[in-house]
Amino acid sequence: MRPAAITLWAASHFLGGQGMGGSELTNIKSPRVKAARRLTKRAFRDRDRSFLAEGPQAVREALALDGVVVELFATAEAQLRHADIVTAATAAGVPVFRASGEVMAELAQTVTPQGLLAVCRFVHVPLETSVTAGSRLVAVLAHVRDPGNAGTVLRTADAAGADSVVFTDASVDPYNGKCVRASAGSLFHLPVSMGVPVARVVERLKASGLRVLAADGAGKQTLDDVDLSGPTAWVFGNEAWGLPEEILALADEVVRVPIYGRAESLNLATAAAVCLYASARSQRIGSGAG
Repeated sequence: MRPAAITLWAASHFLGGQGMGGSELTNIKSPRVKAARRLTKRAFRDRDRSFLAEGPQAVREALALDGVVVELFATAEAQLRHADIVTAATAAGVPVFRASGEVMAELAQTVTPQGLLAVCRFVHVPLETSVTAGSRLVAVLAHVRDPGNAGTVLRTADAAGADSVVFTDASVDPYNGKCVRASAGSLFHLPVSMGVPVARVVERLKASGLRVLAADGAGKQTLDDVDLSGPTAWVFGNEAWGLPEEILALADEVVRVPIYGRAESLNLATAAAVCLYASARSQRIGSGAG
């Protein structure tokens, strides 16, 4: 028996196929596949209150939250390679469906699918839950349209120890497939709110005792000039044109990242990382943790 054949034979005997004991899903037009595939469109995500999480990292983190994963699709190879994830799904009562390569290619939104894809329930929370009097670091995405940037900022906020991330109503959907992938599982780690008007977000932030800083290249003060040791919310704007005047007017301060070299500017994700980590470091030093 050739190595490839051995791999497929082992996979089929490891879990017994679809739902721990059925045949492989091979028809891309089957109702189950079509129902999952339509979640690539926001209208269907909003209607079903469900989205797709692709890849082992995202699926693993989603499974860590009770009741979030509805069903899991896995190729035979992925069942072997990520047996721990498939076992965790089965233990949690999540139906596992073995999918052919053609079906996985139909469901996945990447050029080279990693063989695991989960249908998940929405995980965002109300603004009143994500921003409280105990919040010390919050990232706000205002008019951020690129899903890759948005997901990277979410991942960075998680890494910097932020308490929450807020997607305003003019920003990209956090359940966009590219955004979910770029967050690398961080979507499931910290409270995320979405669809809230920026004025209401700022009002909530200030009422909760956070200083609101708008990150913008036109800021009179630089990151070196401001005290970041207290509770702080950073507002990040559009990749191309930054923050509009009406949002800048809502902030307590408009702050720019200093450019010491000859670069014209920093991209959104990089600027957000610099700002969030500057706050995180100042807060840790201020609390004696640094």
